[in-house]
Amino acid sequence: MSAKYVFALLMLCASMVSGCYRSASLYPVQGPMAATAPPPILAAKMTGVFSDSGNMSVILPGGEICKGGWNLVSSAPGQNSPAVNTTPAANLAPAWDTVYGPAFYTAHVLGSRLRASGTLTGNKGTTLNVELYRPETSELYRPETPELYRRYTPDGLSEIKGVATDNNGNIYKIVF
Repeated sequence: MSAKYVFALLMLCASMVSGCYRSASLYPVQGPMAATAPPPILAAKMTGVFSDSGNMSVILPGGEICKGGWNLVSSAPGQNSPAVNTTPAANLAPAWDTVYGPAFYTAHVLGSRLRASGTLTGNKGTTLNVELYRPETSELYRPETPELYRRYTPDGLSEIKGVATDNNGNIYKIVF
């Protein structure tokens, strides 16, 4: 075997073992960060998108890095596993309604099966509460159900909606 082939094989194995992550952006909607011109767009990375749990990191202005885990939020008692919470990490209902409009939280997020929540802690004292929601009607296209084609997205990430708040009075919209 050539050295190039062995190196390529090792890199492939390393990338498979390291796990996959998804990129997201946090847009300040309300608070001190939204008042700056132009408001910063924060970069985020997330693992395990809508599996039982995962990790997330966000880079804040000034280089602060917030890291933490998230879990699915159970919509019904008795359906939780060790990785599934029965309540979200924080009450983000007001943030949902600020970002997506009045009563959005009650109409769409509350009671959803596809809901995740977590808290991220920064290395300079910032705490970020995050919540994500994916509509249950956002099924991916399957050849056996061609009527779903009009709702097709390559990986379903574009249909995920999310919000976050921090302990500095900011509210963010999360976009994948």
